[in-house]
Amino acid sequence: MLLYLRLFKESFSFAISALTNNKLRTFLSLLGVTIGIFSIIAVLAAVDSLDRNIQENLSGLDKNTMYLTKYSFGPTEVPRWQRDNFPQTEYNDYEFIKRNVPDIEAVAYVMFGSGETVKYGAETISGVNVTPVSNEIYEIEDMKIGEGRFYTESESVTGSPVIVLGYSIAENLFGTANPLGKEIRVYGRKLTVIGVLKKFGSGMFDSPDDKAYVPANFVRRFKNGGADGIPGAVIVKPEKGVDMGAFEGVLKQKFRVYRGLKASEPDDFFVNKMSGFTDAIDSVISTMNVMGWIISGFSLLVGGFGIANIMFVSVKERTNLIGIQKSLGAKNRFILFQFLFEAVVLAVIGGLIGLLFVWIVSKIASTFTGDFEFVLSAGNMLLGFGLSTLIGLISGVIPAISASRLDPVEAIRTGM
Repeated sequence: MLLYLRLFKESFSFAISALTNNKLRTFLSLLGVTIGIFSIIAVLAAVDSLDRNIQENLSGLDKNTMYLTKYSFGPTEVPRWQRDNFPQTEYNDYEFIKRNVPDIEAVAYVMFGSGETVKYGAETISGVNVTPVSNEIYEIEDMKIGEGRFYTESESVTGSPVIVLGYSIAENLFGTANPLGKEIRVYGRKLTVIGVLKKFGSGMFDSPDDKAYVPANFVRRFKNGGADGIPGAVIVKPEKGVDMGAFEGVLKQKFRVYRGLKASEPDDFFVNKMSGFTDAIDSVISTMNVMGWIISGFSLLVGGFGIANIMFVSVKERTNLIGIQKSLGAKNRFILFQFLFEAVVLAVIGGLIGLLFVWIVSKIASTFTGDFEFVLSAGNMLLGFGLSTLIGLISGVIPAISASRLDPVEAIRTGM
């Protein structure tokens, strides 16, 4: 054991000596490993951070939630001309599903929001995503009231002129003042602020902080939700523990009967499941990881060649020393481990520098991106350390074997 500790110490000394005596050559050799480790770990850290951010944004949304609408949220085999002729999903559809489909925990009707101008006094905000939706949306989405309340079923059914603001919208309109009870203008009409959502934080998707919610029936008074009007959808949240396949089958069958579709006719609507949406996101994340590995792998390959090159040069320069060591009784494995340890030390130094750069870049990126935080996890750091060690082993094994097999007499003669 002491022999190998001494061997490691000597190898480390040789590696440091190679770094200091051949600065340019060593720098160019380590640069490949540094760039390779930096590329792979930076990509993995960015993808992990993106995945974490997405999961946090979707954490409050039940993956079993379904959107029944004329639009498909993903690829479909239904031709475009046929989809364009599908009828809009309207408020009557929502009422039918609410009354007739069993095993539903909550169902809401939403009209896809648009960018509206919101005014209060001299303050004006343009492009606000104002979403007309029934009151049940509060039970479906991950929304929490910070001040006031959400509108009730009675206010939703009667279309009361009330509005619930996202945190950022309320802050920009009212500053530190209490917004509750204040009248603001949206759609050119007056609405009373009855609630403000808790701060959610920005993310990849639309944050509730930058949105506002109004009763769908209020908007239906002056904006058509029919075939030529604002597109709508019925959001269905099944009860927990329900067989999702059977539930979806019942939902489709009852809705087909409601729309008068014959058995030979295809569906004229889509049931988009959030589980399919999240699966698609997971697939994209996996693809990004694979592409990152492939692209960064070329940098690692170059780095490995650089380490192998410097080790072959090191063996050539120390041929005489190897012959002397072997003539004094050094065994082949001692010479083998000596050069192998040196290659690993050089690669690990390059890997640690790459990890340091990733850490610096992640800190800088997190500063400039606000709520989106780039995270360099312990797992990725260990992966980077392990990869650099593996590169050193692979790159150094052939030069180390060639050094260990040198004939002592020939090595001394060649060195002289």
